[in-house]
Amino acid sequence: MEMNEETSGSRKLRCDDTSKCFELLESILDGEMGDPGKEVLKEKLAKCQPCFEHFHLEQAIREVLKNKCTKQSVPKELAQTIREKIQDVK
Repeated sequence: MEMNEETSGSRKLRCDDTSKCFELLESILDGEMGDPGKEVLKEKLAKCQPCFEHFHLEQAIREVLKNKCTKQSVPKELAQTIREKIQDVK
């Protein structure tokens, strides 16, 4: 995850490996990395502007989806059908 030398204040303006960085940030947002992930996230966001922006955008999208999607109950039959379809795909 090497960065470019161009900077904006203390953050790099370009990230040479955005797809890998974005996967890492999404894993952290998903809670898959625990406390060590929080440290990696803190360091990454302090150094890289694209990652900083992506993280906050992803976080905002997840918050909107969480608020919009959890307000209505789902029929139990529908939830069970979705679970079964997911298991079939796996």
